[in-house]
Amino acid sequence: MFRIGTGYDIHKLTSGRDLIIGGVKITHEKGLLGHSDADVLIHAIIDAMLGALALSDIGTLFPDTDKKYKDIDSTVLLTKVYEKIKNLGWKIENIDSNIIAQKPKMMPYIPKMKEVLCRILEIEPERLSIKAKTKENLDAVGQELAIEANAVILLEKD
Repeated sequence: MFRIGTGYDIHKLTSGRDLIIGGVKITHEKGLLGHSDADVLIHAIIDAMLGALALSDIGTLFPDTDKKYKDIDSTVLLTKVYEKIKNLGWKIENIDSNIIAQKPKMMPYIPKMKEVLCRILEIEPERLSIKAKTKENLDAVGQELAIEANAVILLEKD
């Protein structure tokens, strides 16, 4: 049996925060605004995982009204959700994802992102696709006001 899930996230860029995407600190003058570390890629992957099994969404599971999640490292949240799907008898077949940012360029950071995420999710690098896109200077992302990410996951019953 297989299940497919999709996930999406967007966060506003702001001064005074680190830019963390895919569990990797990226050199940039701004970071993403959010209750946690605002890692858009991990948040999209979490929502894809939860959606595949109809387990609600990241905001329901880790509400921004709960102080224990304030500035939390999103890799911790990803680990918790991965453990949940494993305990339900599912494994990850593959993940396809996009990071959409006008700046900074994501390509130099993708190998490290894959290393971090594959370790947490116990998958081989060929099962995780992370692509980088821009918005060609269009909309909030193109105007460097935000960064977004989306993900699709295929789960298989173990």
